[in-house]
Amino acid sequence: MIRRSTVVYILILVVVAGAYFYLKLRKPPVTDVLVTPEVTEQISYLFTAEGGVPTSIQIESKSGEIVAVMRDVDNAWVVFQPLDAKAEQGSSEAAATQVMTMRILDKVTDVDPSIVGLNSPDYLLTVKFNSDVERTVKIGVVTPSESGYYVQDASGGDVFIVSKSAVDALLSLLTNPPYLETLTPNPTTPTVLSTGETATPQP
Repeated sequence: MIRRSTVVYILILVVVAGAYFYLKLRKPPVTDVLVTPEVTEQISYLFTAEGGVPTSIQIESKSGEIVAVMRDVDNAWVVFQPLDAKAEQGSSEAAATQVMTMRILDKVTDVDPSIVGLNSPDYLLTVKFNSDVERTVKIGVVTPSESGYYVQDASGGDVFIVSKSAVDALLSLLTNPPYLETLTPNPTTPTVLSTGETATPQP
């Protein structure tokens, strides 16, 4: 006959062994954790790198002012509007870089182009790339928040708001063309008087 104490020890051993195997083989509980993916801001630019790099940039205002630079056969920048002249390479290259970093702040839908100055734009920006792709965009008025300009392809299509600082950096070329040297007017040709004397032009 099995003693009662022995039965108790056997039962305790069975309970302990069962608890051990239960804890060891039990799968960890599944917790319902909602993982929110990190949102990465999508940045878009008016001109993409698909067309290549700019080889000529022209800006024309509604009032008739114009400035244009282009790369010559030696890949150096030259000014060809309003006058043909050598260009300051640093500022010309900076303008080309600025073209490629004109950030789109927003896309505008259901807007009348005439209201935002695109039917008769204040400026036209024409850029030609080394892939022979050429694009002309119309630059309208400044947004009410003064954060950007309304722009649109000359052929029509969507209206975008582009960073004001990026556009202003290019528009500054109209008042300060990137000439290598400061251009000075040629001195006036001396006038021969009827007496045979030569009149020297005054400065």
